[in-house]
Amino acid sequence: MQEPTFLILVSLADGPKHGYGITREVAELSEGTVTLRAGTLYGALDRLVEQGLITVDRQEVVDGRLRRYYQLTDTGAGRLAERARRLRKHAEAAESRLLRRPNVAFGFTPTALGASA
Repeated sequence: MQEPTFLILVSLADGPKHGYGITREVAELSEGTVTLRAGTLYGALDRLVEQGLITVDRQEVVDGRLRRYYQLTDTGAGRLAERARRLRKHAEAAESRLLRRPNVAFGFTPTALGASA
């Protein structure tokens, strides 16, 4: 699962959102490192609907335009939870190994990684 897909699912974990809301939340979650353009977003949303990871919650017309809200399915929540567990495991392995390096390498120190000095 690629980072944008992961972040789209994370953005829907706490409730339904429309496309612009998903885009804003992904930007916030990624601290601006992931920017979803409309074509990329809606292509990903269509793919996630096809995979059964999200579904269309409702549609409404706002200012003459159709606004579609998406929500995470139980299958999507399970896939997101599994991916989060794997990412956490990999991050813990990376931090553990970085802590074994000399403290001067790459600026990593136990304090920078959240460990007590």
